[in-house]
Amino acid sequence: MRVVAVIHGPDVGPELLGDVVRAEGHELVEWDAASATAVPEGDAVIVLGGRQNVGEERAFPWLEREYELVRGWLERGTPLLGVCLGSQTLAHAAGGRVARASAPLAGFYETELTAAGEADPVLGVLPSRFDALNANGHAFEVPPGAVELARTGERSQGFRVGDRAWGVQFHPEVRQEQVLRWFGGDRELPKPFDELRGDIDAGIARWQELGARLGRAFLAAASG
Repeated sequence: MRVVAVIHGPDVGPELLGDVVRAEGHELVEWDAASATAVPEGDAVIVLGGRQNVGEERAFPWLEREYELVRGWLERGTPLLGVCLGSQTLAHAAGGRVARASAPLAGFYETELTAAGEADPVLGVLPSRFDALNANGHAFEVPPGAVELARTGERSQGFRVGDRAWGVQFHPEVRQEQVLRWFGGDRELPKPFDELRGDIDAGIARWQELGARLGRAFLAAASG
């Protein structure tokens, strides 16, 4: 299976999810959404995060192209996993609202699967409650007709559109040094950077186990 990873910058690649794709014997092809080149053909798609946001099309006009690509993948039933910005472009393309959140999330947050999430072939491989690593200032509303799969308090963390497209606000792909670089340049952290670094040091190994588990489940669903 050929998996296309849609990236939005140099420090937001597929990382651990890319490792999982290759370890499972699949081909991984990265494509920068800001590129003028045609998107590679693939059997499945992972749309990753970025510093851009839905609603910033004037600054990043290629976002409009991404929305159309996502709509095309949805129409064709191409298996898709959207992460952070990727989940937001998926939500927007499917008719959901995306806007700046009331407060940014940075670090680990207790997340709970919904009943549908526990039964889902991808998110259902995660514990019913788990600490999810977030790094975002925007949030999505679950699109019309989609199924909510996970929440953190009142904020949605995951959904499924149809049977083949998933969006997660949290980051199953991150490496420790990568997320610390993100937080090191962020002026709107909810707690001091040193405290966040301690949280990441303590929780990253367990989180990466869960992220890899989710990645394998997505590939299994995409291959089925």
